[in-house]
Amino acid sequence: MAAMGAFNEELKKAGVMQDCDGLRPSREGKRVRFDGESRSVVDGPFQGDLVAGYWIWELPSIEDAVAWVKRCPNPMPAPSEIEIRPFWTFDADD
Repeated sequence: MAAMGAFNEELKKAGVMQDCDGLRPSREGKRVRFDGESRSVVDGPFQGDLVAGYWIWELPSIEDAVAWVKRCPNPMPAPSEIEIRPFWTFDADD
């Protein structure tokens, strides 16, 4: 945790970090399934790949994000992955 805290401070000092937080366990979550006009609710916990938290960074490119993530301490005690996704940007006039 100390290494991750130091990494987050480095992101803030560099002006990269816009926001970050952890998510509550999936057992506290719900999913809404869509099938045509039908909707059903599934209670957690969920299996498989789960999002445990997020960062919102402002960088010029996804390659810059990859470079920052490569510097990140492993967030889990076992092998793990961090997924990077850019935001969609919409113009209000579109």
